[in-house]
Amino acid sequence: MHSSDARILRGAAIPTGLAGIAAVAAGLALAGAKGALGAAIGAVIVIAFFSVSVIAVSYASKISAQLMFTAAVFSYIIKIFGMFALVVAFEGVTAWNSKAYAWSVIALTVVWVCAEIRASTKLKTPYVDPAPATGTAAASASEQAAEPIADATPKAGAAVADRGP
Repeated sequence: MHSSDARILRGAAIPTGLAGIAAVAAGLALAGAKGALGAAIGAVIVIAFFSVSVIAVSYASKISAQLMFTAAVFSYIIKIFGMFALVVAFEGVTAWNSKAYAWSVIALTVVWVCAEIRASTKLKTPYVDPAPATGTAAASASEQAAEPIADATPKAGAAVADRGP
């Protein structure tokens, strides 16, 4: 995993984990032990699902830049189907509070996405590869820099062309 990907993963997982602790506390306060268990399971699922996506895209970036998009899309599709499978599998479960589980998944997903965006923007990774400087391009750029730039502001008393309405 690239160091920048690891920073993004840490930058999203740590705030989500802290928000997960808050969700467990809220679940405990609002729905008792079953609410805390539901929120804890939701936190584990969100952190696991999104971590797998970051790891998959990071691995794909080592292979090919074009493969990154494919990895991101397929990890998203797998997450959606995985979440549907979990909802169906745990539909009638009474061991935990399903509302605490659902709200923690929604809230922690928002926290993860916001934290990942924040970590990505703080990283300041260039998204465009700079063009290499060639001899002729570098020479023409230095020649242009040496030439004085004409003043575009009109001088006092100079005639200004009418540009019309």
